[in-house]
Amino acid sequence: MLVPGNKIGIVCCSNGLSPKAETILKELENYLAGLGLVPVFSSCIYERNSVYSGSPEERAESLMKFYRDPEIKAVFDVSGGDLANEILPYLDYRVIGRSGKKFWGYSDLTTVINGIYAKTGKSSVLYQIKHLTAPAGEIRKPDFEKTLFSEDQALFHISYHFLQGKRLEGILIGGNIRCLLKLAGTEYWPDMKGKVLLLEALGGDVPKMATYLSQLNQLHVFDQISGLLLGTFTEMEKNGYAPSMEKLVMRYADSSLPIAKTREIGHGKDAKAALIGEKICLC
Repeated sequence: MLVPGNKIGIVCCSNGLSPKAETILKELENYLAGLGLVPVFSSCIYERNSVYSGSPEERAESLMKFYRDPEIKAVFDVSGGDLANEILPYLDYRVIGRSGKKFWGYSDLTTVINGIYAKTGKSSVLYQIKHLTAPAGEIRKPDFEKTLFSEDQALFHISYHFLQGKRLEGILIGGNIRCLLKLAGTEYWPDMKGKVLLLEALGGDVPKMATYLSQLNQLHVFDQISGLLLGTFTEMEKNGYAPSMEKLVMRYADSSLPIAKTREIGHGKDAKAALIGEKICLC
């Protein structure tokens, strides 16, 4: 929980932002300052060499500076794309593990969020703070503010329905399906046993989703998890691709595996957040 006057770190661990994003970040800075927070921006935010805001080492160090600074109380990533997993070998997980600071990010930051959980057991928040500056994201400002400054966890309260089963319970892991699979075979892959797996995606048609699900199946993930929570699959749902993600999942998940669906976690600018690395119970 934060209080007015707290400093928060703003980082960009994945693809560097275009200079055109400066207007959005200024709007975000003004909003956060209006809440009484003091945003401190990393030196690795904007593209400087192709899509890079810095080398993997530089981006990792910009994040670790915030973890080491006792005045910084939380860290928010404003990026997405493809490059976040480059920083994983350069993070100091002992420092992160001892820290009480939450890391917030989404999409490609699924790699960092699950990597932190795998290496430290610490939870992070799957959420893109930039969405609060978008017209569709305005609806989430009250929930964001309650969650940040009080015990009210409104930003994590989601509506859902069950596709099969009646109860989901366990530590929540996962996020963006494509980005999560970058961790397969590495030391940053979280232990799936008994976990509730969250999956969502921005891009991807039926063949891509089938490929990702097949890889998860070959990793024996569906045999290990206690349940599956499906968020939104933007391209699939926007274009009405068939078979749907729900039907594709049923090809791999046993009929005894509880599966729930929510439209409130994903890449939509009106999305809510998910606590990765903490217990969830849906029933």
